[in-house]
Amino acid sequence: MVGVTVTLGPSVDHSTCLHCGAHVSDRFRRVFGDDDDQAHRCGSCDSYARLSRGSAAGQPVSIPDPETSLGRHGGEPDV
Repeated sequence: MVGVTVTLGPSVDHSTCLHCGAHVSDRFRRVFGDDDDQAHRCGSCDSYARLSRGSAAGQPVSIPDPETSLGRHGGEPDV
């Protein structure tokens, strides 16, 4: 009989956005995330223009953040 020992490292769950906690797919994390496949921002908390320029990977982006710049996402600012 052969004995096999399996040692599991700490479980790391990268399936949520680090900014807002929304679920992000494996593919989104591979395409837009950082080198560790973690999403710092996602479609629930940021615009596609910013995500495609690096905000999901945690990079600074020159496009205004929709959370701090009123009227982004095509809507009117909340009053």
